[in-house]
Amino acid sequence: MARGKIQIKLIENSTNRQVTYSKRRNGLFKKANELTVLCDARVSIIMFSSTGKLHEFISPSTSTKQIIDQYQRTLGIDIWNTHFEKMQEQLKHLKEVNRNLRKQIRQRMGDCLNDLSIKDLRGLEQEMESSAKLVRERKYRVFSNQIETFRKKMRNEEGIHKNLLHELDAIKEDPYGLVDNGGDYDTLIGYQNRGPRVFALSLQPNHPNLHSAGGGSDLTTYPLLH
Repeated sequence: MARGKIQIKLIENSTNRQVTYSKRRNGLFKKANELTVLCDARVSIIMFSSTGKLHEFISPSTSTKQIIDQYQRTLGIDIWNTHFEKMQEQLKHLKEVNRNLRKQIRQRMGDCLNDLSIKDLRGLEQEMESSAKLVRERKYRVFSNQIETFRKKMRNEEGIHKNLLHELDAIKEDPYGLVDNGGDYDTLIGYQNRGPRVFALSLQPNHPNLHSAGGGSDLTTYPLLH
């Protein structure tokens, strides 16, 4: 049964299009290999899919560059000449831009001013004034940020200083931290030297031990060895 002819047009379905491309690419590479083996031909095929993916076939014992060089010699053309000329023009343009920029930099440093007219000098002066204004504004912003940072640090240090003063005042009022006015004891004073420690305890009148002592001094001293 004879195969029907396929109408040559773009395959709308992307999946079918990719499958057809893969099958026919493999068939084309197979035919190119057969030509290489059967006819001792040198074949080079370069293909790009619709997605930009490269597929390449090159006959053994040769390279794409050799094929292109032989192509140029056979036709007597230079396919790189146009591209080389464009690159030369671009290089020339970039050199000119670089030369002008260097000249402008030297002019802003006070050099190469002899060829400038009054109009050019005024324009240069205005540009430098605008640049100086921007630099000053940036400098003032940096100073302002630094000053604000230092002020925050000073406020933090002042807060720490105040807290330390409060703690110092509390220590002065109760240097040993032993007095508790809310308990049964009225005063508790400690003395410390190189010898034994002596604590003086003053009992409140309503303390039960005071009544059982049968009167006497309100202050009882107990020597304690450290």
